[in-house]
Amino acid sequence: MTTLKDRNATATAETPEVPAAGLGAVEDQATSFRHVREARRNELVEDYVELIADLIDDAGEARPVDIAARLGVTKPTVNKMLKRLAQDELITQRPYRAVFLTDSGRELAEESRARHQIVETFLLALGIPPETARKDAEGIEHYVSDETLEAFARLVAERAAD
Repeated sequence: MTTLKDRNATATAETPEVPAAGLGAVEDQATSFRHVREARRNELVEDYVELIADLIDDAGEARPVDIAARLGVTKPTVNKMLKRLAQDELITQRPYRAVFLTDSGRELAEESRARHQIVETFLLALGIPPETARKDAEGIEHYVSDETLEAFARLVAERAAD
């Protein structure tokens, strides 16, 4: 079995050295954890607006019952999140009517969808089976930095050009 130490010993200019495990600088670690907490807070919002956009694009409307079914949650859970999205001015909704995205909501949905597509395409380029890539991209898209996302996109573009 190859160990981390073995991989580091054989690292070359083309394969960067894997950082050693252990505690890093306090501020670096705190910054990393802040990034993850922020991503966690935004994850649900992004998932909801992306799904609402998909439902509108596919069926012309996004009903709370459809959102609940697609996310595998209860309608009261959806209603609670829809209230939050309305307060954040990402959706508009009237009682007993469909949900619609505001311009800000549509923009966030498109950004989230683009991130998802980049991550999924990257995973497919690594040889991950399509179903697994789709599922994994659903979580990863919220946590990767813009810098990492750009690197994913570059790698996929380079492979496509070859």
